Amino acid sequence: MQHWFFVLLLLLIGCKPEVPTVPIQTKGFCESIHRDSTQRLSLLYELVKEKAATQSAAYSLEDGAGSLVTRAWLSEYAEKTIDIQYFIFSTDNVGLIACDYIVRAADRGVKVRIIVDDILVDAKVSDLLALDAHENIEIKIYNPAINLGKSVFQKAKNVLSDFRGINQRMHNKTFIVDEKVVITGGRNIADEYFDYDHEYNFRDRDVFLLGKVTESVNTSFEEFWEHKLSVPAKQIVEKEDWVPYAASNFDQLHLYACNPKNFWPQIRAEITSMPLVFERMINSGELRWMDEIEFVSDIPGKNTATKGLGGGGASTDALIKLVKEAKTSIDIQSPYLVTTELSRNLFKAAVDRGVKVKILTNSLASTDNLEAFSGYQKDREALLKTGVSIYEYKPDAKERFDVMTGELQEKLDFKPIFGLHAKTMVVDVKITVIGTFNLDPRSANLNTECLAIMRDSTFTEKVIASMRHSYLPENSWETTLVFNPDSEVSRGKRIKTWMRKVVPKGVL
Repeated sequence: MQHWFFVLLLLLIGCKPEVPTVPIQTKGFCESIHRDSTQRLSLLYELVKEKAATQSAAYSLEDGAGSLVTRAWLSEYAEKTIDIQYFIFSTDNVGLIACDYIVRAADRGVKVRIIVDDILVDAKVSDLLALDAHENIEIKIYNPAINLGKSVFQKAKNVLSDFRGINQRMHNKTFIVDEKVVITGGRNIADEYFDYDHEYNFRDRDVFLLGKVTESVNTSFEEFWEHKLSVPAKQIVEKEDWVPYAASNFDQLHLYACNPKNFWPQIRAEITSMPLVFERMINSGELRWMDEIEFVSDIPGKNTATKGLGGGGASTDALIKLVKEAKTSIDIQSPYLVTTELSRNLFKAAVDRGVKVKILTNSLASTDNLEAFSGYQKDREALLKTGVSIYEYKPDAKERFDVMTGELQEKLDFKPIFGLHAKTMVVDVKITVIGTFNLDPRSANLNTECLAIMRDSTFTEKVIASMRHSYLPENSWETTLVFNPDSEVSRGKRIKTWMRKVVPKGVL
């Protein structure tokens, strides 16, 4: 068990680690490369402490590299706690680097708590248990009914006996450091969310938050942490499978993260410059202060008492309210666009009162989810007839070069394709919503979701400029009643999409 990470690294797809054979120091040997002991998060926080007592601030994280760097720096200089909540946590290149930062923070005495949803955990139980064995790391699995620690028989039994229950997932994504600083939004922990994948990446968006709003985020995390659906990792396996803690468990992990072929020097250099970037953001006004930023989160176990697949939740209610109150425009980015009669009527009512509604979603050529696209395809015409304008993202969108990590552009003879993953809504060019909510029945009724709502024109102008850039012909196709870009893909992919029309819309 001591070399569990070494085995995992050899099985990685994509970047292949070079494992040194020279003797290594077993604990903290990356410190000389990564950490400046004179830096502390609390020192920077002092610069905004007075404002943060009564106001909230936000900064949109548009590119994957910037979002990765921000998380890494916050992890490196956390002093007390790191609370992590994600739908997907993969032990690919980015996932292993994230784990290294987590372990090194824990080695310094930082208390780390991690909640990850069960259904798409791309890691072995033994991997999770090795992390959980660290005295300063606790891991819980949300609704562990279908994946980790379950036999094929147990999985089949749960699907047949509690179909609604196994479909109730935790889709929240929050990263909280020292209870003071938060990142939330669309990104999970995997290569493709940070422009690190060599074949397919996501155009995504997060938001960096601090100040009063973090109180609501902390409260939400505690509710999930204490809920019965969040089960300690050790409880989902037999006791004899527990992994005892040993510092040597993480030797290969540290080596992997320190290898410049796996964690590019350009990215590491950006991490070391973060304090200067933070000060510049404060002084220039890029970090936008507001009287209030609202954080909305569904409760754990959303709609447990509701039969069928309907029900709604706090995030659904908040978005409906914003659409109903819109006066001039609604701009939406959603990777999956599976509408119902209720949502189409909502958009039609907005259009009828003079609101211009534009939605950007994935094309068949850019989507990573054929089931969801099939659901969108079935009702695309009905949605267009409401008067909504629809744009579909191009897999070779020109704007991908604006967000793609420069090192990746230089390394590859070919360029990765991109799909849309941002979940953003802008209302009247005054209100911005950045969160985890996809425009589909699953987010509306089954998944728990969270949203940050910023009511500030200056902040919104930056976000809407980015969204409007995505509408341009070099980035998206405009779909109409007489044109859609489905023919841009092979006949085989079109047939696969058609075959998925048997999937019930409520679980897409």
